[in-house]
Amino acid sequence: MKNNASAVSDFNAELKLKGFKAYEVDSKAAGHNYSRKDFYKISLTSGKFVFHYADRSFETDEPILFFGNPRIPYSCEIVKPTPDGYACLFTEDFLKLSERSESLLQSPLFKIGGTPILKLDKKQKGTIAAIFQKMIVDQDSTYAYKDELIRNYINLIIHEALKMQPSENVAGEKNAAQRITSVFLELLERQFPIESTERPLQLKTAQDFAQNLAVHVNHLNSSVKEVTGKPTTAHIADRIISEAKALLQHTDWSVTEIAYALGFEYPTYFNNFFKKKTGQIPKAIRAMHL
Repeated sequence: MKNNASAVSDFNAELKLKGFKAYEVDSKAAGHNYSRKDFYKISLTSGKFVFHYADRSFETDEPILFFGNPRIPYSCEIVKPTPDGYACLFTEDFLKLSERSESLLQSPLFKIGGTPILKLDKKQKGTIAAIFQKMIVDQDSTYAYKDELIRNYINLIIHEALKMQPSENVAGEKNAAQRITSVFLELLERQFPIESTERPLQLKTAQDFAQNLAVHVNHLNSSVKEVTGKPTTAHIADRIISEAKALLQHTDWSVTEIAYALGFEYPTYFNNFFKKKTGQIPKAIRAMHL
């Protein structure tokens, strides 16, 4: 029998290879670790929870269907132990093979301004559970077109959810400025580390983050400054510089590749930005660690 670390490693490897994984949630198990910046999540659970999603919180104590977007920070506080349920993780590339699928990912279920939690009655829970059960069986089958079949199951769950009335049981905010700042900082951090030159940094400005969080950029800036004492742009710049140093020290990427990976249109812009912030050019940092 494999130990837990080995099982988690196998789970992650399979998920990355296939772009999809469905599984039964065991309340007695430690659960699966995965990178939310890469995977969408749909889960069916029962119990009492407080979900924190972007700058809002939701309380629930009945069966719910949850939709997690990898670009939106979320967390869950378990108030009452979680009974067994089902979940699936999938990449955007796995699902988005048609315009229809692309539009579903832009639905209110996954958008930051929407509602990611749906309360289910007994009949709805049974319907969704049956779809998850089919997913789990078919993902291990030898059926030649099982990927397309699983995409259909995911789309079916999304369509069933869109027909339901979204829950709006939003818990009171403790401090709006602290909440939005926490969300911004977590979203900033989730973009790192940069692991491939083919997946460059997406959110690079305060306006980018404000649009992603569905708030006005002035509100984001004032909240971050109030809580941390530093402007939004300073946090972004500091994190980019930190990542740039790590890439210069620990990869064999060229300075041009690092510039593009960090979202700079031209290497010259990166060189000027780096020197302004550190007083040195990128090549000097690399030379120190050769």
